[in-house]
Amino acid sequence: MARQVLDFHASAGITSNQSNEHQRRWSERSWNVAIKGGNYDRTRERLNFEIAKGDVVQPIDKTKSIPQRIKETLAARGIVDPNEELKRKGKEPNRRTVVNIIFGGSREQMHRLAFGNQEVDLTHGADNSHITRCSDIEEWAKDVYKFACDKWGEENIAGFYVHLDEKNPHIHCTLLPITARNKFSFKELFAGKDKIEFKERTLQLHNELAVVNERWGLGRGRSIMETGARHRSTEEYRRELRQQCDALEIEIGDKHETLRELYADIRKAEKRCKGLSTMVGNLETKETELNAQLAQLEADLSSGAGDAAELRRRIADLEDKLRVTTSSLADKKLKLKNADRQLARLQSELQSVNEQKANAQTQYREFTADNQAQIRMRLTDAIFGKAVLDIRSLLSAMPPEQKAAFDDEFLMALSEKPTEILKCAMYLFAGYVDGAIQFAKGSGGGGSGSELPWGRDPNEDDRHFAYRCMMRAHRMLRPATKQVKR
Repeated sequence: MARQVLDFHASAGITSNQSNEHQRRWSERSWNVAIKGGNYDRTRERLNFEIAKGDVVQPIDKTKSIPQRIKETLAARGIVDPNEELKRKGKEPNRRTVVNIIFGGSREQMHRLAFGNQEVDLTHGADNSHITRCSDIEEWAKDVYKFACDKWGEENIAGFYVHLDEKNPHIHCTLLPITARNKFSFKELFAGKDKIEFKERTLQLHNELAVVNERWGLGRGRSIMETGARHRSTEEYRRELRQQCDALEIEIGDKHETLRELYADIRKAEKRCKGLSTMVGNLETKETELNAQLAQLEADLSSGAGDAAELRRRIADLEDKLRVTTSSLADKKLKLKNADRQLARLQSELQSVNEQKANAQTQYREFTADNQAQIRMRLTDAIFGKAVLDIRSLLSAMPPEQKAAFDDEFLMALSEKPTEILKCAMYLFAGYVDGAIQFAKGSGGGGSGSELPWGRDPNEDDRHFAYRCMMRAHRMLRPATKQVKR
């Protein structure tokens, strides 16, 4: 059976860029940038849809952004956004007021639900304008929507968008973690009181969704903690990492090029605005002067000063000049207004692309650090078995008196029970302390390393905590009789 996908993370609100991406609320330039740097197929964008209040399938409503929807629903419900309060006080907004959830599944099954037997060309730039949307994807989305409504409340769903214009069809659900008491609380709805409860709730959430997805051929994958399995070969994993790294580098490069073009366009727009402003100023001055001359000539004509025929001729000449000036002034003002709008749009787009580039750079830095950690983990894993064999060989070759010096030491235990120590340490690393104790007891150990409370220091890095987990697992797997003697 194909596997379901469920991913969620909380944040202090949703940005306009995220909202625009979910709703495909893009200008032509933004579309071009997105297509150039991402896996979007504009010929399939028309297939996207949203589930609106009342379980209604409809085209994506782009009239209001997600932040605007959130603001309006909070106002209607009389709920105050705590991050807005923090901003007013000059503090950094840090309350988790939005949960971004992605629902999906294995690509082959999701394509069957969305497109049936139609062949979708996933080549970049391909024309899929002939592809139609199947009703199964709508029914699946409605089932998932009902699941989300039952779980967290329909009134808390600010956006529920189904994207069929990317390589793998999926849902973006923007959720407000608001309790029945009309209070924001990500902890109450998702996290629980500690890390252990958070993991248990997350596992349960996957199980509950699997019941809904079973009808659609999407099953619940087993946790790596339960199976210890790798779902990709080392070569596949390495290739994926390289592709992700290349994609982020390309995205950063694209954003840099787009910024360069935008800066050039803005400079041109600023020069045009400046030139038009100067023209408008000169024409306004000329219009004032002509009106003043015209008023003087009309006064002279009324008072009988000078030749009446000559005065009328000069008045007619001035009126012609004034009409031309007024017309030219109106034209330049209109052009200036349009130029100001274009400049404002370019500046807004510049800010948006700057944010996108900054996000991509942050993702690249985080990805690079995570990539290095994963590589270290895989290198360590690759050498672990060989190290255990070498330790066993060395210990077996030692005379009894030398070997006795290693009795009850970590190296001796590692040579005898490498798998048990590693699995017990995995439980500890994941926060399943009770599971680690039960496993240690079931493997012949005493089950407890010390009476001190166990947990991870907030400032402790992964490697140091992993080392402590291994040492703790070693102590927990010692036979109970040895622990009493000590």
